[in-house]
Amino acid sequence: MNLVCKEYCACNLEGRGVLILSEFAGAASQLHRGALMVNPYDIEGVSSAIFSAFSMSGQERQRRMKILRRAVRKRDIFWWVNTFLKAAFARDLDAFPRGTAEEYVPCN
Repeated sequence: MNLVCKEYCACNLEGRGVLILSEFAGAASQLHRGALMVNPYDIEGVSSAIFSAFSMSGQERQRRMKILRRAVRKRDIFWWVNTFLKAAFARDLDAFPRGTAEEYVPCN
């Protein structure tokens, strides 16, 4: 599921889309700045996010998608492979990739 949301951002060239992402998804730590974050068990919260996405201005959609596309481009497959291989060869468990310093933390 993490790749699906990243593929959505990568393919959204015109920036018209809005990503609504579960706060429990692994990609939440990387994409929380541009996505509308939801708790999938909170029906009212999800419906509110859908409404927000539907009524969002085009300018705001493009701003958010620009943030998302930049995050996906920055941590691409080559970044992940290089980071994992460096950590593996160094035999340093702390060097393996983790969430960002400003990692998203679910509300509950």
